[in-house]
Amino acid sequence: MPLKFVRNDITAMDVDAIVNAANRSLLGGGGVDGAIHKAAGPRLLEECRKLGGCEVGEAKLTRGYDLPAHYVIHTVGPIWRGGEDGEEALLRACYRNSLSLAAKKRCKSVAFPLISSGAYGYPKQEAVRVAAEEIRAFLLAEKSGEMVVYLVFFGGEETEIGKTLYPDMESYIDDHYASLHRSSNRRAREWEAMYGAARAPYEFSSVDGFPAEAMAQPKSMAQPKSMAQPKTAAKRAASSVDDALKNLDEGFAVTLLKRIDASGMTDPECYTKANIDRKLFSKIKNKKGYRPSKQTVLAFCIALELPLSDTEDLLMRAGYALSPADKGDVIVRFFIEKKQFDIDKINICLLDHDQRLLGA
Repeated sequence: MPLKFVRNDITAMDVDAIVNAANRSLLGGGGVDGAIHKAAGPRLLEECRKLGGCEVGEAKLTRGYDLPAHYVIHTVGPIWRGGEDGEEALLRACYRNSLSLAAKKRCKSVAFPLISSGAYGYPKQEAVRVAAEEIRAFLLAEKSGEMVVYLVFFGGEETEIGKTLYPDMESYIDDHYASLHRSSNRRAREWEAMYGAARAPYEFSSVDGFPAEAMAQPKSMAQPKSMAQPKTAAKRAASSVDDALKNLDEGFAVTLLKRIDASGMTDPECYTKANIDRKLFSKIKNKKGYRPSKQTVLAFCIALELPLSDTEDLLMRAGYALSPADKGDVIVRFFIEKKQFDIDKINICLLDHDQRLLGA
């Protein structure tokens, strides 16, 4: 039951229901409202005419018609008037009432736009905070079942939130990530200019999206076949490995469960805060030897508000590490060092930089 941030066209989302940021007439308009009516076709307007409009904060449901979604949930967000006119309570009601309608129709997946953040002027940072809090609170309730909720950003404009929230993050990334890549590329160009590409001493390749210069072996140091270990040495090495395997430390799952107990959170509180669904948590807890993704491990680190040393320890137990050559890792490290453990804000910033998000 995770909340997922995505960059997409909401009219193309293949979900049970999409939410329309409508006006009070429900007869179409600009922005998301106009796009949904256009994609759904004229039959949507015909059904909306029968609904008698909709008040701010309320929600009404229609069929999806020509949309991939089965239903459209129409809700009317508040116009921003400085925050002193009950706007937040009304915006929360939009999400809460829309999700209640989706639950009544037994929807397993729902996609929201960022309600009121366009022409209605609601500040995007606050709009994201309200949306995430209300959606997460609903998902934590038993009535939500296994619903997956998407908060959909169209294009790149709305996802500049992260850079606005943390302007110093850009210089941090530049110091810890961009400079590393600039120096790597510079060295590659220098070698090519001096000796030609064929004579460069390193193989400059790419591993998981970043240069693998640091892991490359100089060509001149490649071990010839004649230097292979004799069989007796290989046997001695195997014996020492067997001895080492008898003294393995606690793995990721055991350590994670101990940390959850120590935090005072229940399991559902922790995996919901980590944006992980119940099925995945159950697999981690009960399936021996299961190895979760790096994004899942980091999500638990953020949910548990672990300092950097404990984060690195938990990552290591799952077979991972924070890399200075990975932009997503640098962003997560920035938040941990700042002691900012809001997974939604972290995911918004990761989305800004086209990185994989934390959680399921």
